[in-house]
Amino acid sequence: MSPHSRFGAHSTVRGRVRRLLFGMLATFAMVLGIVVPGAATAAADTVIDTITIGDAPQAVAITPAGAFAYVTNLGADTVSVIDTGAKMVVGAPIPVGSLPTAVAVTPNGNRAYVINANDGTVSVIDTGTNTVVGKPISVRFFPTGVAITPDEAFVYVTNSGANTVTVIDTATNTVVGKPILVGFFPTGVAITPDGAFAYVTNSAANTVTVIDTATNTVVGEPIPVGTDPRKLAITPNGNRAYVTNQGDGTVSVIDTATNTVVAVPIPVGNTPTGVAVSPNGNRAYVTNSGDGTVSVIDTATNSVVDAPIPVGDTPTEVAISPNGTRAYVTNSGTNTVSVIAIDRCLGSLCIDFGSLTGSSSGADSVFN
Repeated sequence: MSPHSRFGAHSTVRGRVRRLLFGMLATFAMVLGIVVPGAATAAADTVIDTITIGDAPQAVAITPAGAFAYVTNLGADTVSVIDTGAKMVVGAPIPVGSLPTAVAVTPNGNRAYVINANDGTVSVIDTGTNTVVGKPISVRFFPTGVAITPDEAFVYVTNSGANTVTVIDTATNTVVGKPILVGFFPTGVAITPDGAFAYVTNSAANTVTVIDTATNTVVGEPIPVGTDPRKLAITPNGNRAYVTNQGDGTVSVIDTATNTVVAVPIPVGNTPTGVAVSPNGNRAYVTNSGDGTVSVIDTATNSVVDAPIPVGDTPTEVAISPNGTRAYVTNSGTNTVSVIAIDRCLGSLCIDFGSLTGSSSGADSVFN
């Protein structure tokens, strides 16, 4: 056996031994209620990095592999790309249209679709070269929201100024069918994990409209929610939709099986805007634009856990990494992106896995 082979074998054995020891220590600690080295009692999620970005960052979307985050700069008409590993902006800002308000990345990670509100267009970025491909796609007046079907075949765009939703075929990057009439001033849109339905917030109507994506027609009556609903996120199992109500500082929860609101609205911070649900479905992260914080909702109890997390001024959107260890928050008032480390706990015990694996990346080294 070569020295390289022996080294690899020994490294593998050491890794297995460390993982085995960690499992034993963690179990022992939970049973006896003690804290092992590298462990601490459960604590609120905290900001671990702040990344300077372009002018008035608005929306953020992360690639499926988690390597890059795409951020729209509302005040500069550009998109910046963050290398999430290096925690820094890479390359020059990508010029797009006027007032880029939203961005979504295709499930295969090859394209990013950017909504240009002032132009009434959609720009398409090739994420391999970080350049815009083709001409901007014309939609309707003042588009603001975007979502892509899980099979990446179609893009749904909310046209706030036209009270409609436009559908784009990603194979040709052309609009298909007629605009779908929804409620007054639609802003956010999210698609169920099975791709069957698109949920649209109608900000001026205080409702959510449901679209059947097979027929691109509205189903049922609009769902009443809170005042001035802006964005929404659907849980990974597709059972619930979380809607931010900017006008009354709450989050409404919709049961997608019955399309009715469950329980009472959840009070969060001032002017809630963006929302994202963790990949395991346990938490919903809400940006409170009016008080510079992020609220965390326990989706099992639909209640806020711990104190709000301070971030930058006027946080607008939030996206969570695919491995569920980081939340990225755009702060339009300070031209930054806050990076929140998401707690990974075993019962009442939160472990810094990095101290046991020899890695500086903490929980990432185990939970990737």
